[in-house]
Amino acid sequence: MNDNFLPENLHLHNIPDDDAEFIPLLTSEEEDQLNAEKLPEMLPILPLRNMVLFPGVVMPITVGRDKSINLIKEANKGDKTVGVISQRTDKVDDPSFDDLYKIGTVAQILRVLRMPDGNTTAIIQGKRRFEVVEPVSSEPYLVAKVKQFVETKPEQIDNEFSALVSSLKDHALNIIKLSPHIPSEATFAIQNIESPSFLVNFISSNMNASIIEKQRLLELADLKERATQVLSHLTKEIQMLELKNQIQSKVKTDLDKQQREYFLHQQIKTIQEELGGNSFEQQMEELKERAKTKKWAKEVADVFAKEIKKLERMNPNAAEFSVQTNYLELLLDLPWSEYTTDNFDLKRANKILNRDHHGLEKVKERILEHLAVLKLKGNMKAPILCLYGPPGVGKTSLGKSVAEALGRKYVRMSLGGLKDESEIRGHRKTYIGAMPGRILQNLKKAQSSNPVFILDEIDKVGADYHGDPSSALLEVLDPEQNSTFYDNFVELDYDLSNVMFIATANSLNSIQPALLDRMEIIDVTGYTTEEKLQIAKKHLVPKQLEEHGVKPRQINFTDSAIEYVIENYTRESGVRGLEKKLAKLIRNAGKSIATKEKYKLTPTEKELTKILGPAHIKDKYQGNDVAGVVTGLAWTPVGGDILFIETSLSRSKGGKLTLTGNLGDVMKESATIALEYLKAHSDLIGLAPDVFENWSIHLHVPEGATPKDGPSAGIAMLTALASALTQRKVKKNIAMTGEITLRGRVIAVGGIKEKILAAKRAGIKEIILSEENRKDIEDVKPEYIKGLTFHYVTQMTEVLDCSLLKEKVKNPVDLKVVA
Repeated sequence: MNDNFLPENLHLHNIPDDDAEFIPLLTSEEEDQLNAEKLPEMLPILPLRNMVLFPGVVMPITVGRDKSINLIKEANKGDKTVGVISQRTDKVDDPSFDDLYKIGTVAQILRVLRMPDGNTTAIIQGKRRFEVVEPVSSEPYLVAKVKQFVETKPEQIDNEFSALVSSLKDHALNIIKLSPHIPSEATFAIQNIESPSFLVNFISSNMNASIIEKQRLLELADLKERATQVLSHLTKEIQMLELKNQIQSKVKTDLDKQQREYFLHQQIKTIQEELGGNSFEQQMEELKERAKTKKWAKEVADVFAKEIKKLERMNPNAAEFSVQTNYLELLLDLPWSEYTTDNFDLKRANKILNRDHHGLEKVKERILEHLAVLKLKGNMKAPILCLYGPPGVGKTSLGKSVAEALGRKYVRMSLGGLKDESEIRGHRKTYIGAMPGRILQNLKKAQSSNPVFILDEIDKVGADYHGDPSSALLEVLDPEQNSTFYDNFVELDYDLSNVMFIATANSLNSIQPALLDRMEIIDVTGYTTEEKLQIAKKHLVPKQLEEHGVKPRQINFTDSAIEYVIENYTRESGVRGLEKKLAKLIRNAGKSIATKEKYKLTPTEKELTKILGPAHIKDKYQGNDVAGVVTGLAWTPVGGDILFIETSLSRSKGGKLTLTGNLGDVMKESATIALEYLKAHSDLIGLAPDVFENWSIHLHVPEGATPKDGPSAGIAMLTALASALTQRKVKKNIAMTGEITLRGRVIAVGGIKEKILAAKRAGIKEIILSEENRKDIEDVKPEYIKGLTFHYVTQMTEVLDCSLLKEKVKNPVDLKVVA
């Protein structure tokens, strides 16, 4: 409600009442008398700006316009009655009838006063509403023909309306209570109003509403509806006042709390100084002293100086103070231009690499090349290597050996499951709990700008609505860009060009192509049985003996015992599973030593079986007694494996191909291509064309619970189908891998080294490969392919010539084979 809640009370007690009757509050009877008075046919019209007069309400108005002054003077000499209408806009100084509303209020002039400043003030009281019928004249003032505006009132016994009026009073009293600027007399006035219609008019006149809203209320004929509208407005006003008071109270509380904290801080500061503690100024001085010893660029020094000045101007109790302090401490902690000295002793580096890891010649050679160039040139951009291979072959642990060989610090950062880009680039300082990315955090921990930095499991980086971390790594792993790496928290360029990044991955398929292009891929394939034996003797057994507190003389593993464990209890390219088995054997010996039980110092195969349980059934070559069974070679994330392609025939009209074994789309397509090729070239293997119409073919790949896909089983499927349809035996101890085309070509596949190791483990003697894979075999060490014979082919016909014997299987199915 308005601060001038009772305008009729302002200065009215000073007005003598000998010439006019003053009615501050209307009773129901007085209101009925006002409404009973006859309405003149014509009324002089007094335009009002920024106010609306309601019936029964007393209001002082300041008269300034010439027409209005003339009207007031003449009316005051006559019957003192005027028609008051509000202007549609207050910007018109000389309003016409078009500028006024149609509904107004008949008013009685109670008093006209000449104020000391020369203005004329009239005190008027509304009587009843009227409606303008038509204008009569506009000079010397506005005169209009009017008619009565009929108001609709509810019946005397209306409980709903009574409750409405009661609510209006309660809301009005509540607003007076919440508003400190409304005089206390207003409460008395509201409580003593008896007439419901006057109560509605009185509150409408004084509530805090726009002229348009008040005029809308004046034009409402139904009293009950008008009361409802006023109640709705008062409810909103109460909510606003309560919210306003809450805000003011909170601001006052916050100010009081800040002042209290300031005084307490000043007291703590004084106490700290008395006790010789670390005051705010001392903290600033320590930061500045540390900055003097830093070897950073001028740009970084300037930023530090600017930010520490900002910190000095801050209130230590402010939330930003700790963020700013953390930022400055990070700048001081980062190893700007701090490098360790590389050790260029190539023989020593080679010795360390060979000591810690067996095999991995390509990686070792690349590290030694880098050292050699550094030694010759003095400086160069560090290489970004990606070690790619199955689990357990020593990719991650290689980083420690490289760091020791180079004489550098070692840092490892696991990227597995990373989904937030901010983990790489950091958060902006504006966020609560902001911190730098893990790249700079690890450099801060290493206290060196040229460590060996392992990015572990780079193929397992994820992506979600927080961003794509692999895209953020593009800048980190680009030698042309990482000299100006930008972290969102530090907001300065940091030179990563001297960091030797070594990434590890089990699969290249899930790495973003742009990221893959920036790295030097080094294939770290699995180990042969002989290599695993050497690794176990040199590394795994000594390590497990030390970890379990067992002395070397207390247990002895022979070469044959370790080989037995490798061959019968592990199916892997690496040595992680082998290490677990050896650990179990050593734990068993440790238990016997601790309990003083007898045990075999040198475990035999029988003892190994007793401790480790029954030997695992390995994938071994299964012979060639059945037509349509061929051994294929497969690549898996944990190394190579063999798989069997099985084919069977059944009589049926129309002939159809059924594929089972949880095969993927690519593998299914390979089977379809193989069958279509045989249909088109049935004469090459001596088949009658009607065989395909009279026999249905079922092709199955065992281990149906394991999903299988890829094109490399193409030639194995072709051979299996040809063997089944001709009932010819497949050559003994032969396996194959290669993709086929509809034209009959055999093209290259990947994972050759892993597949060769799997073939050796399974007892295979001959392998059929695409001619395009010859280069992969030439790149493999001779000991890996010792005892294997390779057949390189370019056409499917060569595959069949090489793999199928003329001899048929025992009890062949009669398929009407033509000569």
